[in-house]
Amino acid sequence: MKEKEDVRFMRLAIKEGLKGLGRTSPNPPVGAVVVDPKSGEIIARGYHRQAGEPHAEVEALRRAGERARGATLYVTLEPCNHFGRTPPCTEAILAAGINRVVAGTRDPNPKARGGLEYLLSRGLEVRSGILEKECRYLTRFFLKKVLTGLPWVIIKVAASLDGRIATRTGDSKWITGDKARRFGHRLRNICDAILVGRNTVLADDPELTCRIPGGRNPIRIILDTRLSLSPDFKVFETARKVSTWIVCGKEADPEKEKVFQDLGVKVFRLPEKAGRIDLSSLLEVLARQNILSVLVEGGGEVHGSFLDEGLVDEVFFFVGSVVIGGREAPQAVAGMGPKRLSQALWLKNLKVRRLGDSFLFHGLSEQGLRILESNS
Repeated sequence: MKEKEDVRFMRLAIKEGLKGLGRTSPNPPVGAVVVDPKSGEIIARGYHRQAGEPHAEVEALRRAGERARGATLYVTLEPCNHFGRTPPCTEAILAAGINRVVAGTRDPNPKARGGLEYLLSRGLEVRSGILEKECRYLTRFFLKKVLTGLPWVIIKVAASLDGRIATRTGDSKWITGDKARRFGHRLRNICDAILVGRNTVLADDPELTCRIPGGRNPIRIILDTRLSLSPDFKVFETARKVSTWIVCGKEADPEKEKVFQDLGVKVFRLPEKAGRIDLSSLLEVLARQNILSVLVEGGGEVHGSFLDEGLVDEVFFFVGSVVIGGREAPQAVAGMGPKRLSQALWLKNLKVRRLGDSFLFHGLSEQGLRILESNS
């Protein structure tokens, strides 16, 4: 009976944690629920809202007040046991009088882990590994940063049934339906940054913002090796309102750089690889800027480059119910591509979902799956 109850309440804790997804960097999103073990009543809920604010456990315990004494705390991530920007959650748990702590997964950060052992040594009953797969997926951005030092990379594609992202004249509005596009904006809402190449800016003049109620705008990153784009595009005109970065090569025109800087655009100069920005160097720079997740929404060449380099962790591939045709119509994924089919990206944990008149194929790369299944 207790097993079923633990699973039930951990699902509620995950639901709380999802509220902070995309807003807590460089911290992980975490959810917590305080439960009366006798009646099964939910006393309080909480989630980590953003870095520097109370962790999920503390928020839930404050709401529970005296009713937390003798209760069970469900939390998606092992309570921290160190002083950071906030005090240790383990001390707050002890002070609240909690009797039992159930954690979804252990903290991969060696500075913060050990909370469960500490609570056990102080007489509390502890348990971990409840819905661990789901809890690790919730914290996947943070997990990859801790384990590899790099951000989690998501590729998002909207293509026709024959793999085209526009007609031969560049017309692309709209290949997928309303529901699929709304889902795409939900991805923008949870990611720290969105990345496109110069060709996408030239073809679509996109704003690259999140257009859902209460959504947040990711940092907008444009790859433009030679700084050849005009500053007149929408993404640059709104740079003082929405954080916007250009990544160029080291030989790009310094006068053009100043033009963009005067608009409020942040310019990064990085090494090149085969005449293009070195994407591995780019991800290292983004990690140093506390960016834990990158949504790649570029055209075929940008998508192909990330795949060729083996830098993709997760794929959201939207397919509209249309066949475009045309040998000159741009394809969803270009680049060099693999020599053999066995070297192609085969999605793991594949899920297929219908969204109105479109379909979503969602899965992980082998690399992404390894991160989620790693022993931290």
